[in-house]
Amino acid sequence: MKKAINKIKEYFSTNFEVLAATIIFIGIIASGKEFYKAIILMLEFIVIMEVVKMVSDFIKKETLRLRYIIDIFIIFLIRDVIILSTNKNRDYFDITFLLFVIFVFFMFRILAIKFSPGIIKISKDTVIEYEDDRPNKKIVTTRESTPDE
Repeated sequence: MKKAINKIKEYFSTNFEVLAATIIFIGIIASGKEFYKAIILMLEFIVIMEVVKMVSDFIKKETLRLRYIIDIFIIFLIRDVIILSTNKNRDYFDITFLLFVIFVFFMFRILAIKFSPGIIKISKDTVIEYEDDRPNKKIVTTRESTPDE
């Protein structure tokens, strides 16, 4: 019996997500909330966390990252899709339109990451990194440039 309890403790200590999800699920059942309402509340919580992360990043670095703003919009739109899809009188046009907008925001997010100002590629041989979270910012050159170029 003691060995089984130790195995359970070890499992939950390495997989805390399962423990957190279990506690949240038990809390939902105990509170008597409907499951889709609990999901909506959790998504709202994630939106609030993203906004706080964006504000704290702005206070620390005095810059806004476009990626954080786009993430907030994507999560908020996913929340709206869930609300609309659980409604008894579904409007499929609204749901389809929101899914299209989410797709567009995902494309913007990919472009924001790809064309991030943290890395500038001057040529295929030279890359300059700046304003990066990594401690070593450097200029990488694979060949010396000649005055003719």
